[in-house]
Amino acid sequence: MSILIAILIGCLLGALIGINAPIISYTYSSYLAIAIIAALDSVFGGISSVVKGNFDLKIFISGFFGNAILSMLLTYLGQKLNVDIYLAAIIVFVGRMFTNLSIIRRYFLDKWTKKLEKKEENADGNK
Repeated sequence: MSILIAILIGCLLGALIGINAPIISYTYSSYLAIAIIAALDSVFGGISSVVKGNFDLKIFISGFFGNAILSMLLTYLGQKLNVDIYLAAIIVFVGRMFTNLSIIRRYFLDKWTKKLEKKEENADGNK
C-alpha cells in the first residue's frame, strides 16, 4: 500500500512541476511524449504487480528507464529514417496500460464487492 501512496505522490509532484515547467520546443516534444507514455506504462505495470502481489523494485526501475530510453531511441531512429516508428511503441505501451488498468480495476471491484457482501452478512446476522 505504501508503494501506491508513493506513486500517487510522485504523480502529483510531477503534475505540479509540469504545470510550472517551461514549454518544451517542438523539436523535443515527440521524445518527451513517448518517454512519458513509456514511464506511465511502467507505473501502471508496477501498480498491477503490487495488486497481484509480485512487485519487484529492480524490475520496475529497469523497466521504467529501459522503456523510456528505448522508446526515445525508436523516435530518434524514426525521425532519421523519416518513418513514424514511435507509433508502434505508442500502440504497445497504451495497450499495456489499458490491460494493467483493467487488472487494477478488477482487483478493487472484487475487493469492494467482498466488502459489501461481508457488510450485508453482518447486517443479516444482527437481525
